[in-house]
Amino acid sequence: MAEIRERLDKMEEMIRKPPFRQSSGKANEVNYWVFDYPPECELEVRERIEYLKGRNQSGRDGFKLVVFDLYDMIIEFLQNKNFMEKCYEFEKRKGFDQIVKAVGNSLKINDDDSYIVRYIREHTPDDAVVFLTGIGKCYPILRSHKVLNNLHQAFVRAPVVMFYPGTYNEQALLLFNEIKDDNYYRAFRMIK
Repeated sequence: MAEIRERLDKMEEMIRKPPFRQSSGKANEVNYWVFDYPPECELEVRERIEYLKGRNQSGRDGFKLVVFDLYDMIIEFLQNKNFMEKCYEFEKRKGFDQIVKAVGNSLKINDDDSYIVRYIREHTPDDAVVFLTGIGKCYPILRSHKVLNNLHQAFVRAPVVMFYPGTYNEQALLLFNEIKDDNYYRAFRMIK
């Protein structure tokens, strides 16, 4: 537990530095980061994110911390479309795999202009740092590599930190240290 606290402390220190929030690279691309952590540390990571979010509201950081829980976004989308009851019934009739596919299609998960990408783009102010959470909660409906790939193509206004309950070795994502993500994604690993 002490190790995760130290890594969270380093992450907090890192995002507060102005160079972190500036575009970098030859093409002026925005930084995308993966903060991987042992799945059993989920509650501690959630608590730290809530603490950082509350602390950031004072306005003294020089940036706005925007936290998007991907699972909450999916549920909100389904509720706004009055799809929740339909989803329950559809799952009973067709099975879990089919509801995963249907929800994914409704969200346009595979599109560059998916609901998730649009929502993040529309709700992120200038001078922000974006935290993506809820990766484990929304599996298998939403796969982390798809979020990052689609976001990377359509959203370049702020650095993005995805909190990943599992392992990322800069070549592969292993959700819960057991489920290999279908695709490779290249991002910076946040604190080792």
